[in-house]
Amino acid sequence: MGMQARAVGTRRALVRAAAELFAAEGYARTSLPVISERAGVSTGALHFHFASKSDLAREVERAAVDSVEELAHRCRSTADTLLQSLVHAACGLLLAVVSDPVIRAGFRLGGDPARKGGAQILRWWRAWVHDLVVQAQQEGELGQDVSADAVTAVIVAATAGFEVLGATDRDWLSADRVAQLWTFLLPWPAGSPDHLPLRSGIGEALEELSE
Repeated sequence: MGMQARAVGTRRALVRAAAELFAAEGYARTSLPVISERAGVSTGALHFHFASKSDLAREVERAAVDSVEELAHRCRSTADTLLQSLVHAACGLLLAVVSDPVIRAGFRLGGDPARKGGAQILRWWRAWVHDLVVQAQQEGELGQDVSADAVTAVIVAATAGFEVLGATDRDWLSADRVAQLWTFLLPWPAGSPDHLPLRSGIGEALEELSE
């Protein structure tokens, strides 16, 4: 393995280890020596890649945003409609919180009072949801009397809230629970009975994303 490949591997291991610890213990209680030990690298190697814990936390958040962005764009490219892609992305994001420590850490770091700034993942998610809702309204998928800002606020607040609940009780983020929760939240923006098939689409989305 070449030097560059080893460096990339070390950096990935550090980000993964940091994400697991940030997600489980929080930012303040996680130390750089513990991160390096979990990653199986020396503290010198850690400091070669990251000057501080804050730098490492920002990298974890950036990696979380990249993963969520990839998920959202994949859902957008495979769904038949804009609102259906919102269903897929919203369900997929919460399932990813359970399975991916980087995404889970991205959420926890964003709301951690021990850090200043942050919240990258929620800012990206809010912007993506709002843009998609506006497009859906322009293309006639969303009732014209529905506020795009209100829909965005509900979806983003629900996403963050479900993640917080799931941090202490993973049953909150089981596939069945996610389906139940989004069934109540996602169909109403359409403003028309014609869009009620979104309800069954939630179950289909979960089946596809869980495969």
